[in-house]
Amino acid sequence: METEEIVLVIQESGTELVLNLLAAIVIFLVGRWVALFVHRLVVKAMERAKLEPILVKFLGNMIYALLLIFVVLAAISQVGIQTTSLIAVLGAAGLAVGLALQGSLANFAAGVLIIIFRPYRVGDYIEGGGVAGTIDEVQIFTTVLNTPDNRRVIVPNGQMMSGTITNYSSHPTRRVDLVASVSYDDDSDKVREVLRGIVDSDERVLKEPAPNIRMSAHGDSSVDWIVRPWVKAEDYWGVYWDLTERIKRRFDEEGITIPYPQRDVHLYHHELDGEGKKQEAQ
Repeated sequence: METEEIVLVIQESGTELVLNLLAAIVIFLVGRWVALFVHRLVVKAMERAKLEPILVKFLGNMIYALLLIFVVLAAISQVGIQTTSLIAVLGAAGLAVGLALQGSLANFAAGVLIIIFRPYRVGDYIEGGGVAGTIDEVQIFTTVLNTPDNRRVIVPNGQMMSGTITNYSSHPTRRVDLVASVSYDDDSDKVREVLRGIVDSDERVLKEPAPNIRMSAHGDSSVDWIVRPWVKAEDYWGVYWDLTERIKRRFDEEGITIPYPQRDVHLYHHELDGEGKKQEAQ
């Protein structure tokens, strides 16, 4: 009788275990399908919102991973394994990993903010994080720039977001700021006319806003004129260098003087007279 009871208990337990295993498999398969379905919905919603592809991919994978963890825990619980201690262990491990990766998590958070708020995009020329260059890649943890002398600089996103970012490419136009210094003896009307002609002759200079050419300061040895034309952002450096050279050439042609600091140097030597005293001679 006792043997029969034992066999019956084993059969019942085995049947219950098999049913629980089958239920766990069904929970896992159905839960995985639901997780994939939710993942696709979230990705499509983010794509319709025109979020950056890297952020869409990262957040989509994170959501899918969290849902899959929940499904696995539910399947394990169905088999009869206590998940409370497992969740506690995972929580403690997650806390330890988080403390060990504080810098990386800060860079990750900064990367998400950069992708969401877009202070700069690929192709923009910026100053930030102690460097200046053209944005080549915006990643979750780092920003990759190419400098004008073709160096590749990788800056942590936390460093980028912790300081001031100057984006030179965010607006379609920029103002070129030049200063032309002339002598006090030069005719002001002539200087203004020459500078105006130089600026107007460059087709890259925009008509609106109108260029600003004004006498700005009376220096120690020169009269300073500001020359401020507006150009397209991509033409900035070309116009800056070309106008600087043309101003010098035209001033030479028109006899306009560009003053520069000069000093008169007087040399003295000492001679001894008959009594051994010093005499100064120039």
